[in-house]
Amino acid sequence: MSADFNIIELIMNASMAVKLVMLLLVIASVTSWWIIFAKWMVLKSASSSSKKFEETFWSGVDLNRLYDTLMKRKKKATGMEQIFESGFREFLRTRKSSKSGVKATESADRAMRIALNREIDSLESHLPFLATIGSISPYVGLLGTVIGIMISFHALANVTQATIALVAPGISEALIATAMGLFAAIPAVIFYNNFSNKVERLYTQYDIFKEEFSTILHRQVGS
Repeated sequence: MSADFNIIELIMNASMAVKLVMLLLVIASVTSWWIIFAKWMVLKSASSSSKKFEETFWSGVDLNRLYDTLMKRKKKATGMEQIFESGFREFLRTRKSSKSGVKATESADRAMRIALNREIDSLESHLPFLATIGSISPYVGLLGTVIGIMISFHALANVTQATIALVAPGISEALIATAMGLFAAIPAVIFYNNFSNKVERLYTQYDIFKEEFSTILHRQVGS
C-alpha cells in the first residue's frame, strides 16, 4: 500500500512539464484500450458471422431464397453476407437488364470486390492509431524523463554541495514518465499485431468466398 502511495506522491511532486507528458500518455493509453476492446468485439463478431454464413451458404440453400432472406432483414449485412448480397444483387440486376450472363458475372465480380475492400477497410479502422501509440509512446515517455532530469540538475545550480539525495527524488519522478510510456506502448503493439493478423485471416476468408461464389455464378450462366 505504501508503494502505491509513493508512486502517486512521485507523480504529484513531478514538475508541470513532466505532468503534462504523463497526462498525454494517460490519454493515449485510455484511448488505445477503448479501441482495443471495441475492435476485439468487432473482429469477434465478424469471425463468428462469417462462419455462420458459410455454414448456411454451403448447406445447399437456394441462392434466391438466401438473398431474399438477407434483404428482408432490418439489420444491415456485413462481412461475408455483404459480399454475397452485393454480388448477387448486381448479378440479378445486370442479367435482367442486359440478358447477358457474361456481363452479369463480371458486374458481380466488381461489386463483390468493392464490397470486400470496404469491409476490410472498416475492419482496419483505428488500427493505425494503435500502431502510432505503440511507436511513439516510449519516446514521449523518454522526453518526459529527459525534461525531469534536466530540471533536477538545473535545481543544483543554487546548491553549494550536490549530493545524490538532492537529485534522486527528481530523477525518480522523471523515470515514472518512461514507465508510463512503456505501459501505453506495450498493449498497443501486442493488440495491433494480433488484430492485424485477424484482419488478414478474414480478408483471406472473404476473398476465397468471393472467388468460390463467382465460380458458382459462372457455372449457372454456362449451364
